[in-house]
Amino acid sequence: MESVVALFREPAQVKVALDALLDRGYHRDNLGFTMLDVVAENELAAETGVSPEEGAPAGSSSVLRGMGIGVLGGLAVTVPVWIILLIIPTTRIYADGGLLGMLFGVLGGAGMGGLFGALAGTDGGDYVKLMRQFGMPARVAEGYYQSLKDGHILVFARGQEDLKGDDAVKIFKNNGALDMDSVIGSGRLNSQRTTH
Repeated sequence: MESVVALFREPAQVKVALDALLDRGYHRDNLGFTMLDVVAENELAAETGVSPEEGAPAGSSSVLRGMGIGVLGGLAVTVPVWIILLIIPTTRIYADGGLLGMLFGVLGGAGMGGLFGALAGTDGGDYVKLMRQFGMPARVAEGYYQSLKDGHILVFARGQEDLKGDDAVKIFKNNGALDMDSVIGSGRLNSQRTTH
């Protein structure tokens, strides 16, 4: 089954395109859109009855990234203090305590970093991962995400057995889908088609 993804500049264009897809026979469950303006996204969802897509959760990678940043932060704070304890002759007797301080700084930094990474990873904000699930190459998915940050709206039409992807492509083109080559430099026109 084929899925089609397109970019639009204005919510009004998306509303018209989604209404046309619904009239063509697409089910609301097979349609979706995403944008980074939460207020406009909620308004568009209320007007069309189509649910917005959330980015995929970042998962364990954000926990590990948070732990790594926490370890580096803990070392950045404690290593200079330990070096100062070693340099100054009268404070050398406290150098062993400085080593323990570094250990606790690393453990505390890893724990807090992992916690914050876990919290950040549950926000559903990984749109690149979401688009990769549609079968897009990483470079193209990152281009789409950059276009989302630039204020564009991404619309998804998942394949249905009774409809062809060409129908969605025509509807997207007729309602102002942006030229992908000019927006993200992907060399594809008006939509990205994937089969899954």
